[in-house]
Amino acid sequence: MRKDSKKVIYWLLTGCLLIFIMVVVGGITRLTHSGLSISNYKLISGTIPPMNDTEWNAAFDLYKQYPEYQKLNNQFTLQDFKDIYFWEWLHRVIGRFIGLVFLLPFLYFLFTKQISKTTTKKAIVLLCMGAFQGFLGWYMVKSGLVDNPDVSHYRLAAHLTTAFLTFAYTLWVALDIIFPEKKKISVPLRNFIRVGFIVLIIQIVYGAFVAGLDAGFIHNHWPMMSEGKFMHQTVYIEQTPLYRNFIEGKSGVQFIHRIMAFFVVGFIIAIYIKAKNTDLSSYQNKGILWLLYLVGFQFILGVFTILLQVPVWLGVAHQVGAFFLLSAMTFTLHRFTK
Repeated sequence: MRKDSKKVIYWLLTGCLLIFIMVVVGGITRLTHSGLSISNYKLISGTIPPMNDTEWNAAFDLYKQYPEYQKLNNQFTLQDFKDIYFWEWLHRVIGRFIGLVFLLPFLYFLFTKQISKTTTKKAIVLLCMGAFQGFLGWYMVKSGLVDNPDVSHYRLAAHLTTAFLTFAYTLWVALDIIFPEKKKISVPLRNFIRVGFIVLIIQIVYGAFVAGLDAGFIHNHWPMMSEGKFMHQTVYIEQTPLYRNFIEGKSGVQFIHRIMAFFVVGFIIAIYIKAKNTDLSSYQNKGILWLLYLVGFQFILGVFTILLQVPVWLGVAHQVGAFFLLSAMTFTLHRFTK
């Protein structure tokens, strides 16, 4: 039996799809402020939600013991609690399901010798990344259960960025099997795409900072941060020392995210221009074209997300746009890597 068969490819791509769904539900969970509705973690029994009034009241009583209810949501009814509980419960259940989808087929492929040694090593890395992602999710939730009824934006960024990177690596491993042939490599263009990939990851981190600090709900003008001001004064006076404005201040974080958007667009346009003078394969050309289309669409989504003060559907769409852009960047970089 040939190793790394189509079944292995389908398994990896299914993992990509599930991570995508996980990130979408995670975005909804964040935007609906549902992430702190479940304050304990039970790996097995936590898969089943409350099934009767007694269990629902017990879950609600537990929620009442923590800062989010005491400081923000003390007007909540049981029905209000059920609404936010659903998204966090769904997010966690999908996470458990992804773990099973990665682990069980991997063991099957391993014992039936349908997976090569190289792919086996990569799959073990993926399993470790998934386990670490689960740990980061709980570590993030813990930060909102002490005094401040909100999660640490640093931990949120780590959780989200790890999800994006796990997706990108899963896609990369699948592409290694789908395209085993050698590729024509333009080293200067490849290195340029690598830098573009890093810039995009930094932008994703700052997008998570914006989400974690609720920084999208202020300065809802574009291209100026406020009427007549490209940089609002709170960008540089909100925190001391100065650098903290750009990692902890709402205005400073939003400003960096705005500026980084132009860098991402600029890099992708530069990649497109540089590629026009290079002899490329069909897949390489398609990857670069998709980068161009998706970065334009994502930029527009970002502008409207700010202008409309982050409605849930648009905030999620913007996160989905980042996911597709990372997918295109990963595919394109893979086409330029031996």
